[in-house]
Amino acid sequence: MKRLMITIGIAAMALAGCSQSKDAAKPAIDLANFDESTAPGEDFYQYACGGWMEANPLTAEYARYGIFDQLDKENQEKLKTLIEDLNSTPQAEGSVGAKIQTMYAMGLDMDKRNADAAAPVKEQMEAIKAVSNREELSAMIGKMHVECASPFFGFYIGADEKNSTMNILQFYQGGISMGERDYYLMDDENSAKLRAAYRNYANTLFTLAGYSKEEAEKAAETVISLETRIAEVSVDRNTLRDVHKNYNKMSVKDFVKKFDFIDWEIFFKETGIKNSTELNASQLTFFEGLTRLLKKTPLEDQKTYLTFNLLSSASNYLSEDFVNANFEYYGKALQGKEELQPLWKRSLSVVNRSLAEAFGQMYVEKYFPASSKEKMLEMVENLRTALGERIDALEWMSQETKAKAHEKLGTFIVKVGYPDKWKDYTALEIKNDSYWANICRANVFGHNEMMKDEGKPVDRTQWGMSPQTVNAYYNPTTNEICFPAAILNPPFFNPEADDAVNYGGIGVVIGHEMTHGFDDQGRNYDKDGNISAWWTEEDERKFNEKAQVLVDQYDKIVVLDTLHADGRYTLGENIADQGGLLIAHQAYMNTLKGKPEPADIDGFTHNQRFYLGYANLWAQNVRPQEIIRRTKTDVHSLGKWRVNGALRNIDDFYTAFGIKEGDAMYMAPEERINIW
Repeated sequence: MKRLMITIGIAAMALAGCSQSKDAAKPAIDLANFDESTAPGEDFYQYACGGWMEANPLTAEYARYGIFDQLDKENQEKLKTLIEDLNSTPQAEGSVGAKIQTMYAMGLDMDKRNADAAAPVKEQMEAIKAVSNREELSAMIGKMHVECASPFFGFYIGADEKNSTMNILQFYQGGISMGERDYYLMDDENSAKLRAAYRNYANTLFTLAGYSKEEAEKAAETVISLETRIAEVSVDRNTLRDVHKNYNKMSVKDFVKKFDFIDWEIFFKETGIKNSTELNASQLTFFEGLTRLLKKTPLEDQKTYLTFNLLSSASNYLSEDFVNANFEYYGKALQGKEELQPLWKRSLSVVNRSLAEAFGQMYVEKYFPASSKEKMLEMVENLRTALGERIDALEWMSQETKAKAHEKLGTFIVKVGYPDKWKDYTALEIKNDSYWANICRANVFGHNEMMKDEGKPVDRTQWGMSPQTVNAYYNPTTNEICFPAAILNPPFFNPEADDAVNYGGIGVVIGHEMTHGFDDQGRNYDKDGNISAWWTEEDERKFNEKAQVLVDQYDKIVVLDTLHADGRYTLGENIADQGGLLIAHQAYMNTLKGKPEPADIDGFTHNQRFYLGYANLWAQNVRPQEIIRRTKTDVHSLGKWRVNGALRNIDDFYTAFGIKEGDAMYMAPEERINIW
């Protein structure tokens, strides 16, 4: 991952509002979502979500479909409407509106894309073919990093994690495209099937690009062999979460001398790196291994690998044959999808990435009311107060560390809705030549925008997500929590809903992101966003002991057949889910001080509605292939375990639903763990 930015994942939640209205168009709790044949104490997730899952079976285009995806579908329709509005009015040449129009239209024009076939990548292929020495290879790798792919490794400009006010050049491991390092190395049946599908994918791309049968097979084998060796020197997914192991600051001079598998001077020139004297080599062992590997890899093999990277990156933007080849692996084999999304959705997603903030500005103007931001900011402060109270009440933490924790909590930057300043897209050129050419120009634009930050102070007004993104995040280097406008929409943002449901919704999201500042990764950063040892050794020991209990709990979960969850890999998110629930519930109870206890609604107490509000939002159906993929690649637990796994540790949940010894949801009090 380029930047340590910790998200809510696949959730979108509700916003606090006034008392529930009987005339609400969208009920706060939809009784049809329940499976009343299942008792809450047997399987709370099935009880709260089983009705919804039965009524919403997976359709062919989805590997996972949940409540979140419903919101995303509605959001897509809104964005489509924005484009249709643009199309109804003449747009000035070179304007943002015209650029959005053209990019979208080029994606939809499959007749032209089919007629062009592989032509849009031929010039780039020939340029790779013409490479004859190490210097030219270095230049080509740099050029590709700018406009179309990230061969062998990745890099970006981002905050120095021990000097968070300044940006620094950052290099990190990459170079493999199957989706996960283990797929290359493990001998299980699923990994073997994926390797076979991936080999076929590479073979197909080379064939479509004009290679003979024999040439394509040989080229595919070369790619698989080289990527496997790259996987062998790559660090595992849990090591990637260790902030200390991934901070390796050194001089640029030392880096280029030690890892001399390419001519870095030429690479830097191609990518526009010119103001850096220091950098962070995130995974040192990877670059050590990659150096050994590439120094003995023939030039022709590296060229074949670069060609595959080009074709794979371009595949979704070329003819249907290329698109289908990409889908056969990444859609069908890897995720279990049965058919492609409609063309308009795919074209829309490209516009949404390439002109994200321009699109976002239009979205906010039409769909985001100021009242939502006001309510959200009020709720954030309620959650901040509640977390402060919980910190004060921690029996395992010393006063010294508590004081530092309060400092960090008090300095959280809060971003809601949309940025205060919008990105300027004047320099982005969109033409009518080819879809792929426009993708490359958009990539160059994005790269150039990033390079403006090289050697500069961190701009803390920048957003890590566009306003139309249905998600939320915590960024440790800026100590910020961010909630884009799109997450504050029906069915999750229901101003007619009662506070209990809303605190179980967006309240938990707020608490979740706040808790990320104190999870196993976030706790390593101080109030200023620097990796810093602000904990006492004893407090750190106690935290790790408690965290290990949570790791062990999730390690025992069987997600599919014999496949277990990875409690270490998902630890940060599991801590945040639990913390979010505890903080949000306390904030909700604080709002009731001095007031009569709320009346039951639909036969549920207000406390029950809090937990139902949380559980309902994780309803989802998931294909077996996607369960396997997410277990290996997603730091978030599956929806079922974000509900059942978290709630089993919360005493108040037991009280709310009468969970008793002997129930499947029951866990002995001494086995329960609350960290925050």
